[in-house]
Amino acid sequence: LIRILGRLMKRRDRFDRVLIETTGLADPGPVAQTFFMDDEMASKLYLDGVVTVVDAKHVWQHIDSSPEVKEQLAFADVVVINKVDLAAGDDIDRLERRVRGINSRAAVHRASNADVDLAAVLDLGGFDLDHALAIDPDFLEQQYPFEWAGIYRLGAGAHQLSIGGEHGHDHDHSHHDHHHHDAIDVLIMSVADATDASLEVAVGEAGALFSDDPQAVSPHGAVPIGRVVRITIDVRGSAPSIDIPADGAYALFTQHTPGECDLSLEREGAVVEPSIERAFAPDHEHDDEIASVGIEMNGDVDGEKLDAWLGNLLATKGQDIFRCKGILSIAGNPDRYIFQGVHMTVDARPDRPWGEVPRRCSMVFIGRNLDRAALTEEFRACRV
Repeated sequence: LIRILGRLMKRRDRFDRVLIETTGLADPGPVAQTFFMDDEMASKLYLDGVVTVVDAKHVWQHIDSSPEVKEQLAFADVVVINKVDLAAGDDIDRLERRVRGINSRAAVHRASNADVDLAAVLDLGGFDLDHALAIDPDFLEQQYPFEWAGIYRLGAGAHQLSIGGEHGHDHDHSHHDHHHHDAIDVLIMSVADATDASLEVAVGEAGALFSDDPQAVSPHGAVPIGRVVRITIDVRGSAPSIDIPADGAYALFTQHTPGECDLSLEREGAVVEPSIERAFAPDHEHDDEIASVGIEMNGDVDGEKLDAWLGNLLATKGQDIFRCKGILSIAGNPDRYIFQGVHMTVDARPDRPWGEVPRRCSMVFIGRNLDRAALTEEFRACRV
């Protein structure tokens, strides 16, 4: 590949772009790594992005059994679901959900005969974070295993979670976007107070707790404090109990939004409203093997600690990390640092100064069998 590209560069005045098409089940990683590992190529060519074309009719024969199919989807900046004219509408919708479960960051387009606007597959900026963020400001936004959280001021005593039923209350659910769910994962935990700062701290703790297997709770069972539980939703409505041990502030995290399941926190039949609440980008519809993990935190990281952590991570798990990218704030450095990598090959370079913008770090990993809780904890351990 390097020799071919080298010959092309001698005639660079005759073309604007180079399109590299791999074989059907090729690993795109080594191709992408070429643009990081060869200094001469990196100085002459810019890797714009990876496009994966999916056969809507036949991909189901391979997506569960072929690691290469999932890896191509995980690497992609753009996924074209082709041959939609040969597949049923419900199957196409299901396929798109599966694709987004493997790679939530990729743009997805549907096509017949690969008829896609060139603007959808060119100038992607997939390996240019500034360009990607200009197109999608939420590109590096962390996704969470829950969709909603609220902090309540609660008194000690018995409370209930009303789920999936009116229970005699005059609720107005006309605005809710109802969905059918057989169960819902929830977590209630004690927090310092009902403030945005406390919610931010609780979000990090809840993300780690949601990585554990949930405890099963029946529709009218008991929900413990500080443990993620999976509550079965009864068709007549569920009302598991919560024993609040002391007056104070408590955060409730729910896998689905309260509106999806007619969920409310109640005491003695009266609905208790949260003091503050927040919605989150969900990731609970994911592939069991390949997924993306986003991590965000305010402030700086220690450069030496970060180098040591990334070096060990990529040396031990680099084959399972297909793509990684991020914006880093290195302590003592006035500039943002742009970080991106393919498998065990990493490129980091200074970007524009932070200036008056609050310093923060954002990273995204896309790969196989990623441990969200461990990655988050280890990255945050690098914070100054």
